[in-house]
Amino acid sequence: MSLRTNRKHLVMIGVQGSVSPANQWAPFEVGADGEVFAWPSTGGITYNVKVGDSVFGWAGEHIEPGVSATLSHKNRKAEAGFQFLACCGNEVRVVSGDAKGAVGTVVGHHGGVEHLILDFPDDVLDRLTCEDKFLVRGFGQGLKLVDHPEVFLYNLDPDVLDAWGLREREDGRIEVPVNAIVPGCAMGSGIGALSVTTGDYDILCHDQELVREHGLDRLRFGDFVAVMDHDNRYGRTYRKGAVTIGIVIHSDSPLAGHGPGMMTLMSARQDKLVPVLDEGANLGMIKGIGRFACS
Repeated sequence: MSLRTNRKHLVMIGVQGSVSPANQWAPFEVGADGEVFAWPSTGGITYNVKVGDSVFGWAGEHIEPGVSATLSHKNRKAEAGFQFLACCGNEVRVVSGDAKGAVGTVVGHHGGVEHLILDFPDDVLDRLTCEDKFLVRGFGQGLKLVDHPEVFLYNLDPDVLDAWGLREREDGRIEVPVNAIVPGCAMGSGIGALSVTTGDYDILCHDQELVREHGLDRLRFGDFVAVMDHDNRYGRTYRKGAVTIGIVIHSDSPLAGHGPGMMTLMSARQDKLVPVLDEGANLGMIKGIGRFACS
């Protein structure tokens, strides 16, 4: 039996953006180990990095798979609204150019740069230009589990929730399939942010012993992951016994305090959420997108 939600009371709102320009943050940057690099980073149309790929090994940092979209960068409140209403798994449609009418999927949002990350099939990416526009059917904010008010849901399309495979246990706790379980000490940039309905925060992967111990080397774009002892109900903070579940939305980074980015999807206190390791816990597998798209 699926978990009951308030889906029929949710509001669907269209929001429109366009391709965000690719950024160069500095002529050179310095990593946590003192390495100096000049690499691609956020923005643009990324052709060869996709949902399902490893977040490691790229000659780039904070790489966003697929299309990076933004509203305008001129009005931060409006920009936040663009991110806020677009939820993981929402439908996005190209509304201009040679690819007009093509449909894709919202993966998540990236804080700081205020980018929305969109997945499209290869044939659509090949027809897009950096002037094209996208209309997202924003649907999911306000989603609740009717019988479990202790669980806070954010940024999540109800269809993804239904297909994810959550299971209610006899003790009232909820098992959530994830591809990795992250210790709370490994969270970095983004901690302390008041809003969890925009942006993300980063999983620190500079300590190789910790990475091996917790299997973080298997992290992929689109993976669902659990963060232990982190409470994201009203912002991002440490709280023993809390569990936060999110989706990986950008690549690793050598910068101190940074790493693969995770957007919040659900959070609860008192061990209400029980993460269960499952290699199939990835948005790409649920939606058939990225590396999991049918050929």
